[in-house]
Amino acid sequence: MLVFWIVFSVVLVLVLGGIVSMLVVTLPIGRKVYQSQLVRTSPDKWGRVCSAPDNEEQLQMWNAGIEWAEPRKQYVREVSIVNEGLTLWGEYFDFGRDRCVIILPGRCECLIYSYYFAAPYERAGYNVLVVDSRAHGKSEGKYNTAGIKEGSDVLAWSRYAVETLGNRQVWLHGICIGTSAGLMAMTHPDCPDYLAGMTTEGCFVSLRETFKRHMIADKRPLFPVLDLVMLQLNRHGGVNVYRDTPLRKVKKLKPHQKLLFLYGKQDIFSIPAKSKKLFAACTAGTKKLVWFDKGGHSHLRINNTQAYDDAIVAFLEENP
Repeated sequence: MLVFWIVFSVVLVLVLGGIVSMLVVTLPIGRKVYQSQLVRTSPDKWGRVCSAPDNEEQLQMWNAGIEWAEPRKQYVREVSIVNEGLTLWGEYFDFGRDRCVIILPGRCECLIYSYYFAAPYERAGYNVLVVDSRAHGKSEGKYNTAGIKEGSDVLAWSRYAVETLGNRQVWLHGICIGTSAGLMAMTHPDCPDYLAGMTTEGCFVSLRETFKRHMIADKRPLFPVLDLVMLQLNRHGGVNVYRDTPLRKVKKLKPHQKLLFLYGKQDIFSIPAKSKKLFAACTAGTKKLVWFDKGGHSHLRINNTQAYDDAIVAFLEENP
């Protein structure tokens, strides 16, 4: 018996020592990744600039969006709201319609990026509201919470679009993390009926899942860094990314709500298998899944412009 306890004690010390040593090495890595990817560490970070000017497609999207906005200057004005103590900024293109789309960009992107996705909505008869997410562009804030707290901002913008700007209905267009924010708003107990639905591009099942794929692509160590990043987000951002996931939220959508899912077969972050799972779980009364053969994550429209726009316009006309 004495031998057993000696062996057990030695093994326990070795295991605990190994865990402590591993954490000593990996905690700073996890903290660095979190600060880099999900925290606005300076006013210039995630500003109103192209997030990836060295990426040819990203730069094309940026320039095309500016080309769309430039001749429409007479329709646009700057707008702002205050939500949860943060002043948030946007731009409103008032085309004299009674419906409005709010475009919700992904991580690192500002409202100028969102210009690129406005054309099909103008064509379908919508006013266009582009917004700087909290901690992006001119909007206040420090933490990106993967759409969880941003969902409250979406609700606030929706109320503003109806009560102040005079629209009768609001539609959302979300890209990547923007889709998560939209789902948080649409499944919130206070979600109004005039928030009719959303177009999602590249929606993921959970932040942990898509972040894991980003870390693999960036050749970063996964264990235990991935979950250390998620814990940092919980500690500093005040959210639970294990509980509040798009996969759980799509199961809480109401029969009167509508969702158009746009996915790319080449997407390595919101992969087809997970995308099909998300669509199957969706309880919205009206839903449709459209696949595109070409285009990586958040780059579907640049590779399929006509088909992308046609899919949106057709869905909106079929489901007014």
